[in-house]
Amino acid sequence: MKKRVAILGSTGSIGCQALDVIQRNPDAFGLEVLTAGKNKDLLIRQALQFMPAHVVIAEESHYAEVKSALTALPIQVHAGSKALAEITTLETVDIVLASMVGFSGLIPTIEAIKGKKALALANKETLVVAGELITRLAAENGITIVPVDSEHSALFQCLAGEHQNPPEKIILTASGGPFRGKTRNELEHVGRKEALNHPNWCMGDKVTIDSATLMNKGLEVIEARWLFNVSPEQIDVIIHPQSIIHSMVQFEDGSIKAQMGLPDMRLPIQYALGYPVRIKSSFPRFSFADYPQLTFEKPDLTLFRNLQLAFDALDKGGNMPCIMNAANEIVVDAFLKEKVGFLQIPGLIEKNMYAMPFLQSPSLEDYQQSDHEAREFTKRLLKV
Repeated sequence: MKKRVAILGSTGSIGCQALDVIQRNPDAFGLEVLTAGKNKDLLIRQALQFMPAHVVIAEESHYAEVKSALTALPIQVHAGSKALAEITTLETVDIVLASMVGFSGLIPTIEAIKGKKALALANKETLVVAGELITRLAAENGITIVPVDSEHSALFQCLAGEHQNPPEKIILTASGGPFRGKTRNELEHVGRKEALNHPNWCMGDKVTIDSATLMNKGLEVIEARWLFNVSPEQIDVIIHPQSIIHSMVQFEDGSIKAQMGLPDMRLPIQYALGYPVRIKSSFPRFSFADYPQLTFEKPDLTLFRNLQLAFDALDKGGNMPCIMNAANEIVVDAFLKEKVGFLQIPGLIEKNMYAMPFLQSPSLEDYQQSDHEAREFTKRLLKV
């Protein structure tokens, strides 16, 4: 039977690549729901091409235009954050791909878990902000969270069949982004264009900037702690410029398993949607002959301080990762609008982390309040 898929964030990079996977596998997947935040034009084009049963535009002011464009078609149009959360619980949805960027993906993901939907998780901020809450809800509802990030998909695959063998260490690989090997002087005046020029991956703007600052890897460290129930001390990060080894698991006997492949996000997306079945693909294959050298190096935590800040937030626990994530989202947006410099990013985030009230055991409402307060504080720092 076809899996009926709801894509939360269909107009983003992951969402668009997921639609390519679904289009390539019409016998395996049917498209039930498409959602977008503000990109109404692309959402309309996607709906016209893929004919889902439902579309949701989170920005309510765009509802009339989306509705008008699709009015002659058997597509139900919804708008607003409430509709975005409720759509995940439809009986006609089998699996939810949570690919919204940022904190906005938290509540829809929670509702999908409560609705006992299979969950393919590409929204790393959900686990960064509220990892303990999300993993507890998933366990209570019997839901296996299948990660979509290439690194966490790699770890998930390495741990398959190893239920009796807990990992001694997990090793997240990072490309190093566009500024690997640069000096502080060289980074003084880099801007949006240079930071968005990622050497290996095609991603959305926010994730690409996070990759350049190594915050993306920091968020993945926190996400991995919750996905795989390991302590911060069991997580290592290594720079691997070729992005062929996506991550590794070291076991208690000292052996290491690695998952490898070309840097193509369609691979982990297809794995997550098809899980536990591997679906045959026509994607390009990796050849060792094309990559005679795979290299590794330690990350520079002094120059790329965001990665250290993420480890610090994880060690602190409570609402600290939530505060850090909120500050990062605001500062990255400011950098993309050329209002702050690249080297200012970690300092602004750190100021926020130690200015906000700390809560050791936050509730969902506490997370929401911490997120709001951290965003407002960061905006005041930026004077925007």
